[in-house]
Amino acid sequence: MRITRRSFLFVAFSAAFGLLLFTSAVPNLASSHSYLAFVGTYTNKTESKGIYALQFDVDTGKLAQKGLAAESPDPSWVSVHPNGKFAYAANEAGKQSTITAFAIDAKAAKLMQLNQVSAQGEDPCHLSFDKTGKYLFAADYSSGTVAVFPIQADGKLGEHTAVVKNAGGLGPNKERQEGPHAHWIEATPNNKFVLVADLGLDRVLVYKFDAKNGTLIANDPPAIRLAAGAGPRHVALAPNGKFLYVVSELNSTITAYSFDVETGASREIQVVPTLPSDYHGRNDTAEIAVHPTGKWLFASNRGHDSIAVFEIERNDGNLHPAGIFPTGGKEPRHFAIDPSGHYLLAENQNTNNITVFRIDYHTGGLTHVAGVDGIPSPVCIAFLAR
Repeated sequence: MRITRRSFLFVAFSAAFGLLLFTSAVPNLASSHSYLAFVGTYTNKTESKGIYALQFDVDTGKLAQKGLAAESPDPSWVSVHPNGKFAYAANEAGKQSTITAFAIDAKAAKLMQLNQVSAQGEDPCHLSFDKTGKYLFAADYSSGTVAVFPIQADGKLGEHTAVVKNAGGLGPNKERQEGPHAHWIEATPNNKFVLVADLGLDRVLVYKFDAKNGTLIANDPPAIRLAAGAGPRHVALAPNGKFLYVVSELNSTITAYSFDVETGASREIQVVPTLPSDYHGRNDTAEIAVHPTGKWLFASNRGHDSIAVFEIERNDGNLHPAGIFPTGGKEPRHFAIDPSGHYLLAENQNTNNITVFRIDYHTGGLTHVAGVDGIPSPVCIAFLAR
């Protein structure tokens, strides 16, 4: 075949355009090659004293311990504000549960307490921010309530603007579903709705969010229903907002839904197991996350002690199994994808270690590259990506 100048230019342009498409699908590294991270822990009946700091090297995937960032009782969930100046911790303490606000001293790897407010419920287990960064959401597991707190200019939490007790028919598991149990809360990408995964109700509740007043009102439709006894724990939204994925703790499944961000309506697409077919031991799923590229979905298994990986069909949201990888420890209650998108860090609660995996963009596979031991009862990790 004779290659003309025109055909050569077309091929060259096509190759360059293809390369651009590929590289645009891979997250760019942030300006820094090192991130500070804060690890939430359980302090009750452990050696932990609160929240610990780590330095994460993106070039090598290695973690370096920076010591205790702040003493805090049972800070089981820690969230860093998008402005990088403040952090917030959920302190699980039954009826005396609190939310603590901290100022971040990045140079010293320390957190300085600003104020502390009642969680307005029992045992908060998840925190997140609205898309303006003006409000903090809290999900209270034992009381089945959710609360909204305004974030003041100095980082302190103001008086709550909303407290709602979840309601609906309970699931059939008499031990775990004896009442509503809010386990996760987050705003939709357009900040129009707040979604709440309730393990006790077998529902993901949909609330309309008023960003001016910080209030929640039940949507119509008010909830996304899951199979009886599923026990929804956490939810991951696709970057485009069109799909959401619910990991269910009690039956070790992921349920995929199409989602309308304008109306809050949903349609079930698929249900997939997180475990290999030949595994019959005890298991409780925990965390779920979509990769920033929208191509891969990850979910953690406690009992099987692994991360299940799925490829996401970009057009229809369907999931295809891509592998199951051991976490190198026991009870991976939480994991996080680092800000560069290159690594997944799994916190193994019962073996006091954090394992770092490199993510293969082509296969979704996880390769162990580093880790750190001696972090007592690690159950959450939040990056300071500034």
